[in-house]
Amino acid sequence: MFKGTIEADVLRTTIDAISALVTECRLHYSESEIHTSAVDTANVAMINLRLARDAFSEYSSSEGEIGLDIVKLKNIFSMLGKSSNITLHYPDGSNKLDLTFDGYKYFIALLDTNTLKKDPNTPNIELPGQVTLSGSTIYSAIKAAAVVSDKIWFVIDPVEQSFYINAEGDTDHIKREFNGDDIVSCNYVEAKSLFSIDYLKDMGKVMSGNEVTISLGINHPAHFSFSIANGKGHIEYLIAPRIEAGQ
Repeated sequence: MFKGTIEADVLRTTIDAISALVTECRLHYSESEIHTSAVDTANVAMINLRLARDAFSEYSSSEGEIGLDIVKLKNIFSMLGKSSNITLHYPDGSNKLDLTFDGYKYFIALLDTNTLKKDPNTPNIELPGQVTLSGSTIYSAIKAAAVVSDKIWFVIDPVEQSFYINAEGDTDHIKREFNGDDIVSCNYVEAKSLFSIDYLKDMGKVMSGNEVTISLGINHPAHFSFSIANGKGHIEYLIAPRIEAGQ
């Protein structure tokens, strides 16, 4: 059994974060939190998401899991006002999730968890380069890079003490260097990896408005970490590098 009441904006951010990568997922619930881990169909990007019980104004739960159709939930959330509260209720043994808000009551059919992918294992990878900055700033840079290319370099240069993104198309080129007030902190360890912009654009929408820590290596995955719900929730994205011929 799970029942919780939460602000619409917090739940919308949670669902948007998941939908950036997948259309369905296993949602685990317990006395202390709800959480999910999922990987996209191409096995390029992964999300780990946790939302503590303190993110809810009311919360009661046993322990279990349900299968969520993320597309259906996003369609319903288009009706939610920013100031709305929404109550989610899953009774034991039911095949539906009940959602109540603004006088509406929806009963959403759940997915059979036996048909869903098992939770992925987070790879144990050493990513020595680390930079923290505004998610809005990095999202703007990703959108700018998308104008000229479908791939983007993330680079930490220890010699120049800089962090920058770089994208090259057939004829055009863009570079955005972050320094001064742009960066909250950076350890300036050498790191350089190439990534597909399509994934980063969807992830960037969710990161925008949050302070994001990016961990990087050399031709290794990138790890993006940030909090939501005033620190009562946490999201991590992991995206595999794009390896070009000749690298």
